[in-house]
Amino acid sequence: SGNYYNQGEIRRKELEQSCCVLGIPASDVTVIDHRDLPDDPAVEWDTQLLATLVLKHIEAKNINLVVTFDAGGVSGHANHISLYSAVRYNVCRLLGVPPWAAAGSAWCCWCRVLVLESVNLCRKYISFLDVLISCLLPRDALFILTEEETEQAKRAMQCHRSQLLWFRRLYLLFSRYLVVNSLRLL
Repeated sequence: SGNYYNQGEIRRKELEQSCCVLGIPASDVTVIDHRDLPDDPAVEWDTQLLATLVLKHIEAKNINLVVTFDAGGVSGHANHISLYSAVRYNVCRLLGVPPWAAAGSAWCCWCRVLVLESVNLCRKYISFLDVLISCLLPRDALFILTEEETEQAKRAMQCHRSQLLWFRRLYLLFSRYLVVNSLRLL
């Protein structure tokens, strides 16, 4: 629930505000508040527990596309990496294949998984200049935001006031993720 600094309720409201800016109704926002999944950048979550919770949510909401972090978690955050591991675990378990052999597979026939590419620090903070690099590199999907979409994403990020530390303000100014996102199928 984002309770690392005892701000879980504040962060829950900020998430709902951010989703509203993006056009996502509050009824489509689910916050998992589980004592064994603490918001802590140093804690790796239990893969099987998280995989079970994620799969339960996907089935309950009849979700057919999941977009998640890659093994680098974009920022190296242990919780982000754990989420990737849980989604990958579900894909492999449902397909009956070992995790190392799941690349390029579909999550059964009803749910696809796209994984957001983590890039090095230089590329992460060159904003729109990374579009050319991203266009030249292999990927399964590439999303290039319009100027209007970038501004909308920035407004959504600004809703997370409790998390807007100096480095996140730099992120709002220079991050390529507010302009271009490269993804691959899991």
